Amino acid sequence: MDTTASPPLVPADAEPGASLTTWIAVFGCMLGALIAVLDIQITNASLPEIEGGIGTGIDNGTWISTAYLIGEIIMIPLTDYLSRVFGFRRFILGSVMLFLAFSMGCAFATNLSEMIVMRGFQGFFAGCLIPLAFTMVLTRLPRRQQPVGIAIFALTATFGPSIGPTIGGYLTEQYGWPTIFFVNLIPGSVMLALLYPTLERSAMQLHLLREGDWWGIGFMSIGLACLQTVLDEGNKDDWFGSPLIVRLSLVAAACLVVFVAIELTVERPAVQLRLFLRRNFALGTVANTIVGFALFGSVYVLPTYLDEVQGYNAQQIGAVLAWVGLPQLVIIPFMPFLMKRIDARLLVGVGLVVFAVSCFMNSHLSFDDGGQQFMLTNIVRAIGQAIVISPLASITMIGTPPALSGQASGLFNMMRSLGGAVGTAILATIISKREQFHSNIIGQSVTPFGEQVRDFLDRMQHYFMTHGVPDPARAYHQAEVLLGNLVAQQALIMGFSDTFAAMGALLLFAAIAVALIRKTA
Repeated sequence: MDTTASPPLVPADAEPGASLTTWIAVFGCMLGALIAVLDIQITNASLPEIEGGIGTGIDNGTWISTAYLIGEIIMIPLTDYLSRVFGFRRFILGSVMLFLAFSMGCAFATNLSEMIVMRGFQGFFAGCLIPLAFTMVLTRLPRRQQPVGIAIFALTATFGPSIGPTIGGYLTEQYGWPTIFFVNLIPGSVMLALLYPTLERSAMQLHLLREGDWWGIGFMSIGLACLQTVLDEGNKDDWFGSPLIVRLSLVAAACLVVFVAIELTVERPAVQLRLFLRRNFALGTVANTIVGFALFGSVYVLPTYLDEVQGYNAQQIGAVLAWVGLPQLVIIPFMPFLMKRIDARLLVGVGLVVFAVSCFMNSHLSFDDGGQQFMLTNIVRAIGQAIVISPLASITMIGTPPALSGQASGLFNMMRSLGGAVGTAILATIISKREQFHSNIIGQSVTPFGEQVRDFLDRMQHYFMTHGVPDPARAYHQAEVLLGNLVAQQALIMGFSDTFAAMGALLLFAAIAVALIRKTA
């Protein structure tokens, strides 16, 4: 597929509509984007079971998610270049088959090392499926039909992360954790069946390998891999209190600085960073990064709360998160209609504010807040997410030359994924730091000298003595342990509340960035 040819300069209404073959190819690519995004989150609710299955501890189990994200984030910005080298059709079909092969490898992994390798390659070949789907919309659909294609793409971008834990949790509880990798075979096979006969054949351009920006690619790959590792392992290792985190941070910073310098000076950069000189693209990408921060962050924070505070299992967590995903199936199909009649900036702004409101609604949590109490906030969150992505993608890409569509798609989608990685790391840190803060504050007032505390300890001592603890001293100690657990639990809940508030505030900042975007036709 030639992504460099300029479209004819005719009014949008006069352009012929896309053929059935083109729409089949678009749907096939969207299916690929969906499973790529889905697999980021599908393991999260099932990590304890996977860790037990491959015989590793909880501290090492995070690498199951980290390896996938490292591979994906490295591949996304390289997608345009590699699709030109190998040809769009050959590249996407080959990537899907390798993605499925490594998915099967994950299901049969027997130890952590095997799982990390398989997940890393699975993420690498999944990474191209997201920007290629967006590129299909920008290059193969006429302008008047692009809002429909962008709406479908938005569904994969927001519905996938929301529904991933639901699917993963159900499959794990009912059939075992390997099924969350086997399930990729069904949509992957359908995708191959749709794309094989509909995508145009094109010759490989292997000469581009000689002209490749390999120094830039090398520094980018090392820098992003180190950065992703720092983000995922930093909170666990006390950030810069760990010599390993310090060394990785220095390597990441040095490599990414050199990468930026190379991309701004070479004649044929692997990643076209000059796109950020375009006002709409720069501001839209900033907003998109924050959306990724909150989108993936909320899918991390809420399951963590349900697990650590309410003791939910994987299937129960998935059932709660389903209320974020399912309403979007109803809302997003109406977005092309709204985009034709309402300023896209207004739609994005409203979506971001609604998304922020859903976060603020969760900023006053108590121990009584479980699955049912999150239903309303999750529906509000679903409305905000459904409104944001389609118009945001549209106004960000306005004015981008067709020859740069692939590069723009890669950057736009990479920054959302990177925002999600940064967001998850920062939010995990906020939870732990705010828990410590609230624990100290509560601890100052909860002392044995307070009348209410003494009364509580006396009542609990009496309770334990009447329930099988005859020794008064031991019963009193049990009461003190219970009080300490209650303080720790309350501090943790308040830490989660503060984290939701931080997400809401950041989303309001994104709305300001959108307000600065130039009005588009």
